[in-house]
Amino acid sequence: MELSNQQISQFKENGFLLIKAFASKDLCNNILQKAKLHLEKKILPLEYENDYLEAKDKNTTIRRLRQVYNREDIFKEWMTSNKIRPILKQLLDDVAVLSLAHHNSIMTKMPKESSITPWHQDRRYWNYENDNLISIWLALDDEYLDNGLLQFIPKSHKIDFIKEQFDKNSNFLDEHILNYELLKTKVSFNLHKGDIVLFHSRTLHKANKNNTLNPKISFVYTVKAQSNKAIKGTRSDFKEVVLS
Repeated sequence: MELSNQQISQFKENGFLLIKAFASKDLCNNILQKAKLHLEKKILPLEYENDYLEAKDKNTTIRRLRQVYNREDIFKEWMTSNKIRPILKQLLDDVAVLSLAHHNSIMTKMPKESSITPWHQDRRYWNYENDNLISIWLALDDEYLDNGLLQFIPKSHKIDFIKEQFDKNSNFLDEHILNYELLKTKVSFNLHKGDIVLFHSRTLHKANKNNTLNPKISFVYTVKAQSNKAIKGTRSDFKEVVLS
């Protein structure tokens, strides 16, 4: 599959792109079944809500399954799908390389126990020569505002912010005077099983807590151009998979 010129322009202009019904429902169900098993058995490595909260808060709810590439064949098959490779090459203008350093995860928003994911840019996780990385978010079931749907700030990937617009954890400050008008432009769109969203590492995004009675479980991984090298000695200087 390849993107139309209009889709490429949309991604470049807004910093994100929705593609409906990209993955089959059978694939999503199989991934979801395996993910729930790993969550139930608490198979390491894991990340907890408590890792993102202040020390006084105690919340041991699982936030993500980390390093999922080698957990299950079905996870690996999705991340290396031949269907998406031409799309990633179009957007990166280069062969895509799958980073296994961080965004290689099954993400959760557990009922009532999940926290808000504040506005942020994923660039904070990476140490490459440039910030031209793309995350691929797969909805394994329906996602909407009340269960923690992703929200985006269009065109924010083009803005050079100053450090005062972020807190010490690189979260974009809702109350900062320079941020107020920009945050009014936020957008979201309900996702259904099999939908994917591609978004740039500089695109501001957030997700509310899950206020429903059912878990929301999603799959995310990140790619970069083959020519975009990791900075030596950083955590991005890690294993990679070339999607040639």
